[in-house]
Amino acid sequence: MTTTHIQEGFTFSTTPARKRENMNQLSRWKTACAIFLLCAATAIGAPAQTLTTLATFNGSNGTNPAGALAQGLDGNFYGTTIGGSVQVPFLCGYGTIPGCGTVFKVTPAGTLTTLHSFCSEPNCADGGNALGGVTLATDGNFYGGTARTEYEPLGTIFKITPAGKLSTVYSPGESIGWYPNALVQATDGNFYGTTLGQYGDHGSIFEITPGGTLTTLYNFCPISEVPYCPDGADATPNALVQGTDGNFYGTAPLGGNGGNPACSFPDPAYGCGTVFKITPGGTLTTLYRFCANWPCNDGEEPAAGLVQGTDGNFYGTTRNGGYLWAQCSSNKFVYLGCGTVFKITPGGKLTTLYGSFCYPQCGTNGGSPMGGLIQATDGNFYGTTTIGGANGGGTVFKITPQGTLTTLYSFCAQTNCSDGAQPSSTLVQGTDGDLYGTTSAGGDATCNCGTAFRLTTGLSPFVRFIRDSRKVGQTVQILGQGFTGTTIVSFSGTPAAFTVKSDTYLTVTVPAGATTGLVTVATPSGTLSSNRIFRVTPRILSFSPTSGPAGTSVVITGESFTGAKAVVFICGKAASFTVDSDTKITAIVPAGATTGKFNISNPGGAVASAAIFTVTSQ
Repeated sequence: MTTTHIQEGFTFSTTPARKRENMNQLSRWKTACAIFLLCAATAIGAPAQTLTTLATFNGSNGTNPAGALAQGLDGNFYGTTIGGSVQVPFLCGYGTIPGCGTVFKVTPAGTLTTLHSFCSEPNCADGGNALGGVTLATDGNFYGGTARTEYEPLGTIFKITPAGKLSTVYSPGESIGWYPNALVQATDGNFYGTTLGQYGDHGSIFEITPGGTLTTLYNFCPISEVPYCPDGADATPNALVQGTDGNFYGTAPLGGNGGNPACSFPDPAYGCGTVFKITPGGTLTTLYRFCANWPCNDGEEPAAGLVQGTDGNFYGTTRNGGYLWAQCSSNKFVYLGCGTVFKITPGGKLTTLYGSFCYPQCGTNGGSPMGGLIQATDGNFYGTTTIGGANGGGTVFKITPQGTLTTLYSFCAQTNCSDGAQPSSTLVQGTDGDLYGTTSAGGDATCNCGTAFRLTTGLSPFVRFIRDSRKVGQTVQILGQGFTGTTIVSFSGTPAAFTVKSDTYLTVTVPAGATTGLVTVATPSGTLSSNRIFRVTPRILSFSPTSGPAGTSVVITGESFTGAKAVVFICGKAASFTVDSDTKITAIVPAGATTGKFNISNPGGAVASAAIFTVTSQ
C-alpha cells in the first residue's frame, strides 16, 4: 500500500533545499519505530467510540486533505486538499494524483462538495497546494494560504465564501517567506500566520488585514544567528494561537539547540525545535528549546501548533523524541522515541505529559503525532498519531491534563483501509459534540487519497463563539444547533438581546452587567452551554479628577468592573482601589506614578484609559 505523509507536502520537486529534505528524511529512530509498529496486532478501542467515514477523496474531488477542518455558520465543515482535481502536474505535482488541490465542504451527514479547484485561473494566479486548511472569520467567510502561485513556489492568501467564491487577498513574495500556512483571526480583527522557510530563508510571522495589507512581524533565524538558529526555524502549520494575555504562541520544528547530534543530523545548522511567544508588535521570546540533552526525553520537532487549556497553560505535541527505551518485563526492552505530548506554562516551564508513543510490545498506542491537540468539552485533550496503532494506520487518542492516554480508534481496520490511514491534522469538536478530522491516506483503494471522518465519543452538544472576548454592547457570534425557537441567551446568568440567524447560528449583544463566564442558550431541545469561558473585557468611559499628586482619590466610571484585579498607573505602579459597582471604581494614585494612561484588568482582560492622568507634585 502506497501512503503519503502530510509533512511531505512541504517538499516540491523544484525545491532542492537541504533543510526540507532534513525535515522529511526518516531518522533511524522513526525507521525503527515504524518496524515495530507494523508488527503490532492487538486490537484496541472502547466500544463507546464509533467512527464514521464521511467522505472519500478520489482525485476528481481532491487528494490528501491537509490542515484542520473548520465548522461554518451553517454547521458544515470546510477544509482543503493539497492535490487532485485540476490536472497541472508540472505546476502542482504533489499528492497521490497530480493536481493543485481544492477547498471542500462536507456535511455532518457526509455529503461532500468541491467549492474551488486551485490553479483554475491562468498561470495558477489563484494558488495551489493549500497546506494549512481554512479559518472561519467573523465575516462568515474562510481564509487560508496556498503554497504556490503562477510558476513560482511563493503562495497566496485567499478568502472563500461558503458558496465557493474565491478571491486572492495577497500574493506574498520572498520578503515575507514562502508557503503561508494556517491563519488565526485575532481580537483586533486582523489575521496572523506563519511561513515556512526555503532556499536559505527560515520562515516568518506576519499580520495581514482582511483587506490585504501585510506586515512582517518577525523573521526567524537572522543571518547573525546562523548556523544554530536559537530562536527556531520554519514555523509550522497551525503554529499560532492567541493567548488570553493577547500575545501569540507557537512552535518551530527546527532550530533551538543547533549542533546537537541527537536531532540535527545530517546538518548541524538545525536543532530540535522551539516554543515561542510573540507580541502583536513583533517582539519574540523563545520559551523553550527541545532536546537540550540526549536522549531527548522532552521530545523533538513539534509538528503542529498549541492549544491553550482552561488552566491557562499551553498543550502540544512533538512528532519525535520521548522515552527511548522502556522495560516491559524482566528481560524485554522496547524502542520508543516517536513523539510526546507536553504542557508548557506561559512562562516557559515544560512538562512532558506522555512520551511513550511507539510502544508496540507493551501496547498499540501509535506514534508520530503530527497534528495538534484540542481540549474538548469534557476537559480532556484529543489528538491523532500518524503511524502505528493496532492496525498500523494511526490512531485517535484521548489524554487527560495529568497525562493518562487512551487510544480511542486505530485506523486501517477495514479492507483496503476504507476507514482511512495516517491522520495528520488537528481534530475539531463539532457543536454536536462529536470529533471531526481527516486522514491523509487510505479511503479509495485505487487512489489512496484520504478521507474525512467523524468519531462519536458520547460528548454532548454545546455552543461556541467565533470570538471569545468582547466588551459590553458589542456583538458575539455563536455557533450551535437547534437554535430555531431559542428563548433565552445569557452571560453568566445575565440575559442578553439576541437574533436567531439560522438553526445553527445566532448573534447576541453583550449585556450591561455581564461578567466573564459561560454563555448559555435555551433552545426547545434544552439548554446548551459554551465550550469555553467568554471573557467580558472592561471599558473605561471617564475618570475624575484628571490630575493630582500621589494619594489623590480618582473615581473611574465604565463597564464590567466586577472582579477587577488591578488598577495600574504608568511605571508599573499598582494602585489601591475599591470596586464600588460594575460601573464604578475608586482608585488612589500610588507613590511613584508618572503622567500617562492607566490600566484596569478583570478576569476578562485589560484595558487602558483613552486619556492620560497627569501626576502633579504635592
